Amino acid sequence: MQVKLERMNKLTVVGVLALLLQAGLLSAQESALVVEAGSLARRQLVAVGRDLRIDGTALEDVAAINGSVRVNGVVRGDVIVLGGSVTVADGARVDGDIFVLGGRLIAESGSIIGGRSVSYPSAGGAWLVLLEGPSLGLSALSRVILGAKLALLSAWLLWAVLIMASTGREVLSASSAVEAEPLRMFLIGLGAVLSMFLTALFFSAMASSVMAIPILFLVVVLMLLFKLWGSVAVFHAAGAWIARRLRGRWSPLNVAVLGLLTLGAIKLLPWIGTWVWTVVTLLGVGCAIGTKFGRREPWFDSAMSDSA
Repeated sequence: MQVKLERMNKLTVVGVLALLLQAGLLSAQESALVVEAGSLARRQLVAVGRDLRIDGTALEDVAAINGSVRVNGVVRGDVIVLGGSVTVADGARVDGDIFVLGGRLIAESGSIIGGRSVSYPSAGGAWLVLLEGPSLGLSALSRVILGAKLALLSAWLLWAVLIMASTGREVLSASSAVEAEPLRMFLIGLGAVLSMFLTALFFSAMASSVMAIPILFLVVVLMLLFKLWGSVAVFHAAGAWIARRLRGRWSPLNVAVLGLLTLGAIKLLPWIGTWVWTVVTLLGVGCAIGTKFGRREPWFDSAMSDSA
């Protein structure tokens, strides 16, 4: 369980770095951050807008945003870089994985890399692939990826039936909110996702692993809860839009399934499917938060605020 959470931590950091780069929030390069030969860095190292050079030993992960990393010594953890390159010099060693987005990975003769090496020269393309989840390093038309998408579509179908059966009235309420105010729901979802990513980045970089792992776990659980429930409302909203044009009488469940199958077919398309389902995710998170899971009531009781 701890290993899975650590991997989730790494992917969260990579996702946030990509968002920061695309948003243009990174500053100009500053002087390099250096761990001198013979020195020992016991905590995580994060360089923002500058290069990072490890001549000594780093016991934890090292990361650079809009900067490059050169390892002349030893890194016991992972190396994560966005907007720069990684160079592992002759005689240097990285025991963990190396993730490079928007740059190159250079492993000189005599260097040692103990884990995986993932490099995407285009940060934008890497972010799109990350949104696809299990498709890292594989073509969007790969049989493995298409099979995974069909399996996920089947799981979504089962989930939609369960949610419609248990909270059908609330889903219809949230669906009407998506149809009435799609931009507002999208912005709420975007703000929530960015906030949760930044929270995860902060705690992964600043807090100890004892504190970071439970907080990251809570962030991921909340995000999944909002996405899973809210996406069903988005399926129903999309299905309702299609059903009105097809006419006829449709049950709420059939409307949701119609929307899911339509969006599922779009998901099979390379690139377009990724962006459409990213919008679905943001709309789902937004409507779950904006309507309090379809209840259309404040998240915090007004009586509590009055007494305070």
